[in-house]
Amino acid sequence: MTAVTLVEVSPRDGLQNDPADLTTEAKVELVARVAAAGARRVEVTSFVSPRAVPKMADAEAVVAGLRARRLTGVSLIGLVVNERGVTRAAAAGVDEVNAVVVASDTFNRRNQGVPTAETLARLPDLVGAARAAGLGVSVTVGAAFGCPFEGEVPVGRLAEVVAAVAAAGPDEIALADTIGVAVPADVAERVPAAREVVGPSLRLRAHFHDTRNTAVANALAAVGLGVEALDASLGGLGGCPFAPAATGNVATEDLVYALGRSGVAHGLDLAALIEASRWLGRAVGHDLPA
Repeated sequence: MTAVTLVEVSPRDGLQNDPADLTTEAKVELVARVAAAGARRVEVTSFVSPRAVPKMADAEAVVAGLRARRLTGVSLIGLVVNERGVTRAAAAGVDEVNAVVVASDTFNRRNQGVPTAETLARLPDLVGAARAAGLGVSVTVGAAFGCPFEGEVPVGRLAEVVAAVAAAGPDEIALADTIGVAVPADVAERVPAAREVVGPSLRLRAHFHDTRNTAVANALAAVGLGVEALDASLGGLGGCPFAPAATGNVATEDLVYALGRSGVAHGLDLAALIEASRWLGRAVGHDLPA
């Protein structure tokens, strides 16, 4: 691949597990800053129960604030876990929704309260609701490289889950290393396995955590295997509140540096990202790992 799309996830996946409580206005400012640096797809919030993820309780207000900013050329993404979330996201005015299915049953129960098969059974209706609302739809397969509760996730199990997700008809499937256990050899095994079951036309995305300092290497490996999009979080902010010791996502500015040096086009301004990262560190009140 000579070009890749970066999906900025700091406003959602970054902030949901951070100790800081940013105001709605600060969240809007964060999205505006990464958009000014060139981000064209941004996961801005999640439309889930505020009891489960209280930091995302202002989802509608965040989207309203962004629409008031009139950002141009930026696709706003909202995370959803059910049709009710899709309805909320559509009413709020996002452009895309991202649903989640976890490859392991134990983690899926922790995340959504049901086994993986039940989430997969509901997925066609969720995708259909998004389509009816005119929204783009992607599905992230969590724990695609390993589970904090069950350990290794067999490649065959991953392929089965990805095939079921593809059958629901999303625009894109993301493979997520939710706990940061992958190395490039794992990427080289699992991305082709996913591609084999989804076919050549469905977009693949990858989501890496830097728990063991392998995220940039994994991302470059994924791009080399034809993955069209990568998730990244400004400053390396984030983690998963449902996975023990899942540290931050791959940092946007670190990934942009590596991609640029590798001759892969990404469309973002590194200097602007670094300045935005400094602002974010001040906003959350602590140093960021990038």
